[in-house]
Amino acid sequence: MKIAILDDYQNATASLRCMDLLRGHEVKVFNSTTRGLGQLAIRLAPFDALVLIRERTALNRALLAKLPNLKLISQTGKLSGHVDVAAATELGIAIAEGVGSPTAPAELTWALIMAAARKIVPYANNLKDGLWQTASINPALNGLGVVLKGRTLGIWGYGKIGQMIAGYARAFGMPVLVWGSQSSRDKAVADGHGAADSREAFFEQADVLSLHLRLNAETRGIVTAADLARMKTSAILVNTSRAELVQPGALEQALPQGRPGFAALDVFESEPLAADSPLLRMPTVLATPHLGYVEQDSYELYFQYAFQNVADFVAGTCDKINNPDYKANAR
Repeated sequence: MKIAILDDYQNATASLRCMDLLRGHEVKVFNSTTRGLGQLAIRLAPFDALVLIRERTALNRALLAKLPNLKLISQTGKLSGHVDVAAATELGIAIAEGVGSPTAPAELTWALIMAAARKIVPYANNLKDGLWQTASINPALNGLGVVLKGRTLGIWGYGKIGQMIAGYARAFGMPVLVWGSQSSRDKAVADGHGAADSREAFFEQADVLSLHLRLNAETRGIVTAADLARMKTSAILVNTSRAELVQPGALEQALPQGRPGFAALDVFESEPLAADSPLLRMPTVLATPHLGYVEQDSYELYFQYAFQNVADFVAGTCDKINNPDYKANAR
């Protein structure tokens, strides 16, 4: 088969042990992202199978219809709305889903929380410029960092990642306050944590507020400008989940007004993030380039399953097909 691996910005897949699973196939790795429908169609038209790195490229109906040779989409991790499953099914394109792990995104979330609370990045950058113990040359931003012990961690979304974050918080002496579905709040209480009395109280009481929700029609834009306006001027909003959980433009407007006081972000509405993004010019924002799952062990896990699904599909034995109504040769 002719196989394309998309959006491997760091050319990391070439060195993975699991690449041996694709031996004997013609494999092309793309290290850059193309956005336009026409350009994507030209780039991908020759291939029988596409291996996607999470949601870096969206495959909608218009694009899939222009890929006559495509038989298989192999997803690293879980699908998350970036592939038109119905269109793929109608066109006879199988979608194989992989597995995920909460460990790397949970650890990155905690790293961002600690870095933001102690102002590690600005301190380190200013030290390189010869400035000792200086968080900012702006006196208003040159305040001290804070410890996490005794401060309240708000977690919206108490799934696998949220539960790991709560465990880290317990080790650091942080009270945990959970918001989300009733089952999430009940689970948090059963685990010895707190559940917010209301959505308003959740945003008002959190010193650090971390989002861990799946993105879907119900959660898109679920964090509103009114929510952000309730946060403390010293609070940190952390988002390693999906940028689209926050109402468009709400955070960019809220931060200059001081509520919340800070943000630590790993996800953005458009990725790769443009160099002229307003978020990158805000001194109260700690931004990382979507590193949640970008880590050696995670890549080995995600791609091992994605490549194995390709090999199994070729052999006619793949049992991880996500679209149950898929029928080969539908077009």
